[in-house]
Amino acid sequence: MNISANKKLFVLDTNVLMHDPAALFHFQEHNIFIPMIVLEELDHAKRGITEVARNVRQVSRFIDDLLKGTDQEDIKDGLPLSQLQSSGQKENALDGRLFFQTQQMTSELPASMPGSLADNSILSIVLALAKEYPETQVILVSKDINMRIKAAALEIKAEDYHSDQTLDDIDLLYSGSTALPEDFWETHGSKMESWIEDGHTYYKLEGPLVASWFPSQYLYIENGSDSDFEAIVRSIDNQTATLELAKNYREGHHITWGINAKNREQNFALNVLMDPEIDFVTLLGTAGTGKTLLALAAGLAQTMDDKTYKEIIMTRETVPVGEDIGFLPGTEEEKMTPWMGALIDNLELLGDQTENSDWEQNVTKTIVMNKIKIRSLNFMRGRTFLNRYLIIDEAQNLTPKQIKTLITRAGPDTKIICIGNLSQIDTPYLTATSSGLTYAVDKFKSWEHSAHITLKRGERSRLADYASDIL
Repeated sequence: MNISANKKLFVLDTNVLMHDPAALFHFQEHNIFIPMIVLEELDHAKRGITEVARNVRQVSRFIDDLLKGTDQEDIKDGLPLSQLQSSGQKENALDGRLFFQTQQMTSELPASMPGSLADNSILSIVLALAKEYPETQVILVSKDINMRIKAAALEIKAEDYHSDQTLDDIDLLYSGSTALPEDFWETHGSKMESWIEDGHTYYKLEGPLVASWFPSQYLYIENGSDSDFEAIVRSIDNQTATLELAKNYREGHHITWGINAKNREQNFALNVLMDPEIDFVTLLGTAGTGKTLLALAAGLAQTMDDKTYKEIIMTRETVPVGEDIGFLPGTEEEKMTPWMGALIDNLELLGDQTENSDWEQNVTKTIVMNKIKIRSLNFMRGRTFLNRYLIIDEAQNLTPKQIKTLITRAGPDTKIICIGNLSQIDTPYLTATSSGLTYAVDKFKSWEHSAHITLKRGERSRLADYASDIL
């Protein structure tokens, strides 16, 4: 192999390619090495209709395109990744090469090295490459933390695959709300205009803080009261912003399907959930902050009362907390019902808000359930939802590709709500920084028809709040 000493050589573990088929194009000017055992593992995983199987087949197609018109000497010299530049797989210039293992390569591992034969084979190859090319920095890239630990024990440089991460640190994620300084009106009110239109109060102002705002961002001045000044950024034009005074959904004011906002963040959530100009809403928060309840109450109000949408569709990724209970009989909706315990719980809570008799509450529940459809993610591809209110629960377990597939199902007059908790990710190889929910929040924050809010305060019970703090 003709490996340049001034370039790094990245050895890819199988799980990297299973996780991101475009990983081949994310190493820019550096070279990539794929061991033969990795190709074997990819071959074993290519069958099926799972996301991993689809990714593996895409990797195979990429490699097949690179191999077209090549001979054995070309393969030994490395395939230039720039051959697929025209397909748009990478925005930056690609100057690296792809190398395959073309001969037996082994290096002595500790005699009793534990773990799978595939992992040990890859580690052995990395050691052999480092020994054969001492001038080149050889780096193992793996999504498997245990593989990286074993590499560290053998003094092999190993890294996680970072190109799938939306942010370097989850603390940098856009929160959707900002507290304004106490001297806000002194610094931004000199050229302010205000007016009332269709019962809504608007402010047009300019100042140094405007450049840091995003459309549909929630602004408030904290003076010890939840109802002092709360506004939503409606538009930004250079250094000028138009704000709208937020509607008050707290107790004693506006009510949404029998519930009121219990804190500032819930009030903003109801504002954007009930706003027909907002097509996409993301809600983040820990357990008990009211994400599902708020989304469902707003959906019922707009479906049953306002007739804005024809029906509510709920879906979620079916990742079990414990052992899988196996096959579930019935139709698609019956199979999904056990996964929708949150829906049933919140419907019971919403039904209890009225003072009607048990008979009237049962009739209302039957009518409501006819307006709510439970759907599986497995059958979303190719569908188009027209005039629907779509709630995607547990969205933190979705990959960016899955999130894109779901959001692009939206037809005219459809609203999508993504809710989740980034501290409860159950999908292998997904983290808070690489979750599809994080990806959606970051990519949509500048679009005027989307909104995001992070719910901070738990409102479930004093027991749940205490458990969240100490456990």
